[in-house]
Amino acid sequence: MSMKGDVWSAALAKCALFAGLDEEEVLLVASLAQEKRVRRKGVFFREGDQPCALHLLLAGEVALKQASIDGQEVIVRLVGPGEVFALASALEGAAYPVTAEALRASHALVWDQPAVQELLRRIPGLCRNAMAVLLRRIRDLEQRFREIATERVSQRLARTLLRLARHAGRKVEGGVLIDLPLSREDLAQMTGTTLFTVSRCLAEWERKGIVEAGREKVLIRSTHGLVTVAEDLPSADE
Repeated sequence: MSMKGDVWSAALAKCALFAGLDEEEVLLVASLAQEKRVRRKGVFFREGDQPCALHLLLAGEVALKQASIDGQEVIVRLVGPGEVFALASALEGAAYPVTAEALRASHALVWDQPAVQELLRRIPGLCRNAMAVLLRRIRDLEQRFREIATERVSQRLARTLLRLARHAGRKVEGGVLIDLPLSREDLAQMTGTTLFTVSRCLAEWERKGIVEAGREKVLIRSTHGLVTVAEDLPSADE
């Protein structure tokens, strides 16, 4: 196997969609893949595009965005290395429901619709894995809807920052840096609130030493402080 094939196989082995496949099946999956590289702010595909294809992110970071009624793009999910995106569209053969924009230079493996159908026909375990991945995403969406319906904005924003820290947090001097170029408007969209409210919450947390927020940057100085807000627990100064 070539060095490139080794890299692809290692990436496939770590992806939930391809978990449990034997060596021959992994080789088949890799043989039907194509590569695609996108520069920062470029797109893998746009909402409404056809034909659709399955993507596995090897490197970079991708924001899945959907147009709102007023024409604004809202981030519905972030994709990191080792995750697949456009799975449901590829299985259904429907148009892409989102735009996939690279937050930084990104590299993905891509399987077009005929390749996806061939893999599903020849690898029975792939169907089970796809179902598990989709169910996990449904549970995540249900959790997000519950938060929007029942929690205060400050709780939702704190949970969003904690998720981002788990997804792309990097330990630095003074805390955990959310290593993604996300604006306050992006945070507002992800939390289901307004730019003004996000700015107000961040300013309050900065005064308390919980976060340090800059342009497209958030440094979490106190994870415990954010957890306290997210879980609506009494703080030390109350």
